[in-house]
Amino acid sequence: QVQLVESGGGLVQPGGSLRLSCAASGILLRIYTMGWYRQAPGKQRELVAALTSDGRTNYADSVKGRFTISRDNAKNTGYLQMNSLKPEDTAVYYCNSGGRISQYWGQGTQVTVSS
Repeated sequence: QVQLVESGGGLVQPGGSLRLSCAASGILLRIYTMGWYRQAPGKQRELVAALTSDGRTNYADSVKGRFTISRDNAKNTGYLQMNSLKPEDTAVYYCNSGGRISQYWGQGTQVTVSS
């Protein structure tokens, strides 16, 4: 059974930092593309960052230079380091991975950026 479990969300002031984690079981993150998505209230889910199996990264324009996606193969865990957070980064953040046949999602973790 595949599980992706996000953690690390919370309330942070503008300009602050958070690191999200995505602990995987039943799937090897290193052989698939891993993505972080977010969904704000009333908005569609959007791709924030992606990391391919060969180490290539892709970021949404809105987070370039502030967010960094990474993966620890030994721990089978993915990360999203978020710096210089803005109120518009407030959303539920989801981890995603899988192949062409099956895609898997975590339950999401809430990130709230507010003073």
